[in-house]
Amino acid sequence: MRTRHLSIMIAAAALLAVPGLAGSAARATSPVPAAAAGFDHLKSLTGNWQAKLPDGKVTHATYEVDAAGTAVVEKLQSEGEPAMVTVYYPDGSQVMLTHYCTLGNHPRMRTAGTANGDSLSFTFVDATNMKGPGDAHMDGLKVTFADADHFSQTWTMKKDGKETPLTFNFERAK
Repeated sequence: MRTRHLSIMIAAAALLAVPGLAGSAARATSPVPAAAAGFDHLKSLTGNWQAKLPDGKVTHATYEVDAAGTAVVEKLQSEGEPAMVTVYYPDGSQVMLTHYCTLGNHPRMRTAGTANGDSLSFTFVDATNMKGPGDAHMDGLKVTFADADHFSQTWTMKKDGKETPLTFNFERAK
């Protein structure tokens, strides 16, 4: 299996070396320009962050740009809790996310319209691993960018029609 993977990588590299094909291959793997503003804000979060919750616990977040710049992977973990992973990615003029929640479900959310300069608001699209719409799940997220070292997230959990927000005020870890 390893040999097959290596052969595919060599073949792809050879195609990129063919005159006239390199430009089209590069265009095919670059992010969608219309989503660039909002997605670039998310890319700027690369690194380690922390937020203090009202109960005194600290939540840690890490951000990595992956998949040739087409995905931002967030790992969010509060002290004494299992980690959650969210993957953000461009979708035409919008940004989407898939949230791998400790509740065991996987909501997908999308921004509405284009992002303004200071925030991204995500709304629920659908989810996997839910029995019904009344199950507890993350239903919305607003990310507000203050400056290079501060941003906030307000996650909204929905259960049986009731919405409960939780805000994290993050500061870049130094």
